Amino acid sequence: MDISLILNLIFLFNILFAIVVVFFERRNPTAAMAWLMVLVFLPPIGFALYLIFGQNYTRQRLFTLKEKDDLALWKYFEEQHRSMVDGRYRLSTPAAEAYRSTIFTLLRNNRALLTQGNQVSICTDGREKFDALFEAIRSARHHIHLEYFIINNDALGREIIAALAEKAREGVEVRLLFDAMGTRAGGGSEKAFHELTDAGGRIGVFFPSYVRVNYRNHRKIAVIDGTVGFIGGFNIGDEYLGTGPLGYWRDTALQIRGQAVNLLQLRFCLDWNFTTGEYPEFNQAYFPEMHGEGGTPIQIVAGGPDTRWNPIKEGYLKLITSARESVYLQSPYFIPDESVTDALRLAALSGVDVRVMIPCKPDHPFVYWASLSFAADLLDAGVRVYTYDNGFIHAKTIVVDGTAGSVGSANWDVRSFRLNFEANAFFYDTAVAGDLRRRFEGDLAHCTEITPKAYADRPRWIRIKESISRLFSPLG
Repeated sequence: MDISLILNLIFLFNILFAIVVVFFERRNPTAAMAWLMVLVFLPPIGFALYLIFGQNYTRQRLFTLKEKDDLALWKYFEEQHRSMVDGRYRLSTPAAEAYRSTIFTLLRNNRALLTQGNQVSICTDGREKFDALFEAIRSARHHIHLEYFIINNDALGREIIAALAEKAREGVEVRLLFDAMGTRAGGGSEKAFHELTDAGGRIGVFFPSYVRVNYRNHRKIAVIDGTVGFIGGFNIGDEYLGTGPLGYWRDTALQIRGQAVNLLQLRFCLDWNFTTGEYPEFNQAYFPEMHGEGGTPIQIVAGGPDTRWNPIKEGYLKLITSARESVYLQSPYFIPDESVTDALRLAALSGVDVRVMIPCKPDHPFVYWASLSFAADLLDAGVRVYTYDNGFIHAKTIVVDGTAGSVGSANWDVRSFRLNFEANAFFYDTAVAGDLRRRFEGDLAHCTEITPKAYADRPRWIRIKESISRLFSPLG
């Protein structure tokens, strides 16, 4: 067969494939155009890349409750919704009252019930976070539920598994859920969990596809006895203690006691049910009644490709547009869409002190150079951009006016907003938000500010890296 005919057939196939798999899947127009370029100009490499990175997810409600449990939760949702509509619902803090519209939006958008009796402590150091987690594990009497994107087969990972196995041998129910690709990429494997399964613990492997990069479970949740919970950015591995190649690891997690733990538990149970087909009973052993002494209002917001909208991103937007004094955010990966960029730009133009903190060194070079480019786009509007120099910053946070904020697993990028399963805690309390703002301000001592002049004077080779990385950033 003539080689030119073969090449023409390949080119034609790529055109047809692009039309079918990109436009018929009703993609975001920007992503559609980016994938169209890859499929047309890189045959057949583009086809292989699309199968790995780009295939769309069927949007259906995959995470389901038992019917009776769903009805029970629906009653709570309807009651809270009605009482907020007619003004009967009393909020426990002035900060929560100031963000009533944000709370109402997330309630309707994500059925994110507001809980008010919570005690919250912030962990920004790996040792601090894992010391608290080990203490909670050792104190467990009924169950331990852990859900992490990455569990490395290293010293910390093995220490966690050994602690869980010990509790399983004591008769405590242990369930450990991890993402197949995230954990495998981190050096873990199912063999690493034999000590736990031999002791009677259970493991769940989320989406066991080692080819598909998208639609991963990026959540980091721990619930012990239904009374204490953790949520944030830390995975499980030595690097999160600051002993990896990136040096000191600056992250953020919340330890929560109170009613919000029930919502973390619910999120775990839904993910466990999807992964294993087993749903833990909806009873007091897993969902105890709690009347916490704390007063921090919290909503647990879950996002992912199975949701109709983008609740975490839209929660971020509501916080930004509510700001009157300051917006401080941290993210290791900053590739926002146009709506987020516009919100930050308009906040800065209106006189709000907007500050963005990103790493000074890349763990993923492509994402790093794209992040630098997108952050620098905001400089002309008055947004102040900083690179964190004391190791690597992995925190995914926002704090607004020192009165409200969010901490969780969702980065400020299109992958977290559209492609991965994420979970964040949104809180409305001056004590917690003030603490988070002070920690951000303390981090500034370890940062370099990117000024408009410094960015304009960057070398040509950096400009080229940024341009290439930015061009392909919409892919997904």
